[in-house]
Amino acid sequence: MLDRIAGMEVFAKVAAIGSLSGAARSLGMSQTMATKHMGALEDRLGVKLLHRTTRKITLNEAGRRYLESVERILAELSEADAAAAAERMEVSGALRVNAPVSFGVREIVPLLAELSDLHPALSVDLGLSDRTVDLVEEGWDVAIRIGKIEDQSLIARKIARCRMLVAAAPDYLSKRSIPTSLQDLASHNCLGYTLSSSVGPDRWRFGLDGSIILPVTGNLHANNGDALVAAALAGQGIIYQPTFLVGDEIRAGRLVSLTLDQPVMELPGVFAIYASNRRPPAKVRAFIDFLAGKFSPAPRWDRDLPLSTQ
Repeated sequence: MLDRIAGMEVFAKVAAIGSLSGAARSLGMSQTMATKHMGALEDRLGVKLLHRTTRKITLNEAGRRYLESVERILAELSEADAAAAAERMEVSGALRVNAPVSFGVREIVPLLAELSDLHPALSVDLGLSDRTVDLVEEGWDVAIRIGKIEDQSLIARKIARCRMLVAAAPDYLSKRSIPTSLQDLASHNCLGYTLSSSVGPDRWRFGLDGSIILPVTGNLHANNGDALVAAALAGQGIIYQPTFLVGDEIRAGRLVSLTLDQPVMELPGVFAIYASNRRPPAKVRAFIDFLAGKFSPAPRWDRDLPLSTQ
């Protein structure tokens, strides 16, 4: 089935130029194709639009009436295209961003004032959730995700590294032996993150690629990293969390980074993701570029931090 809009464009050009060959050249198509488009258009409408002679093509009464509607429709389409193109070029409008709760509060929200200064015509609708959202179904422009991106239908840009540390409060360590090996963790209270298969309530992964699996036990499991950090600060046990969660506490001496006999795991990274079914508008590109610039070459949360990566 031939494209209806293309048929309207051929018809409008024929009306303006007075010949099919001229319309075809103007639109960059063959005369045969232009003739097919005109024929399909007239067949669809069930009425002839053109009066043809051997020397000239003119509009009949039905063609003149139809041309008024066609010109209006094509003008509106042109305006719609221009508006969409402007959206791709101008950083403006509402940007719907989804991010994990702890990362969003700690690392995204403090940057929004500067983003607003850079792009005053941009507004941000920030949704914080640790569940995996459906960008298309739920209408998010961009999402921040930590770890491996499983959905191949999404475009993912890595905006920061995501390192891990094992840590505990000095008060907890003063009452227990300080672990120096993975096996030592068997006698410690290990607080697990329930939303992770890597540092969950019953097993933690070590080695840079996470290939070493260690069974662990503990009396607190939580679906939020900040909750585990708070428990560790209170002296409840040992946590294994990203440095964006524990970095400030370690620098301040409220938590102690533990060096074990195997290196800690490094997650694939922090990613900005968006749907691949359309070219991202300027507001999405500007937001991702802004975050990447802020987190590069090393994110704030990793600076001056002794990393346990034997």
